[in-house]
Amino acid sequence: MNLTVLLAVGAGGAIGAIARFGVSRAAFHLLGPNFPWGTLTVNAFGSFAMGAIIVWLARHEPQTTAMRAFLTVGLLGAFTTFSTFALDAMTLAKDRSLTIAGVYVGASVALSIGGLVAGMISMRAVS
Repeated sequence: MNLTVLLAVGAGGAIGAIARFGVSRAAFHLLGPNFPWGTLTVNAFGSFAMGAIIVWLARHEPQTTAMRAFLTVGLLGAFTTFSTFALDAMTLAKDRSLTIAGVYVGASVALSIGGLVAGMISMRAVS
């Protein structure tokens, strides 16, 4: 593993996590606690940003692996994992089929929510 790439991911991750925290806090204070506006905002914006960055990177080849990792895995990965999920779904739809993309989307949502519930149940059982 390349140390430069690892440091780039870490730096991007720190920035993305701080940005996510800031957006979530601002949304909570501006819009209240009755809906996850912060999460919705970072996921929607993160997906938009992932699309824009991927196109920009493709048009401005070559970039270093560190630059790509900083922006996509680090910055947007910490800001939201939903942006990566959206990119994966679109890539499957384009490169494979809508059916496979649909299965991925459905499985991702079901397994993520199921995993959350299972984790909650497990921790409640041991607490």
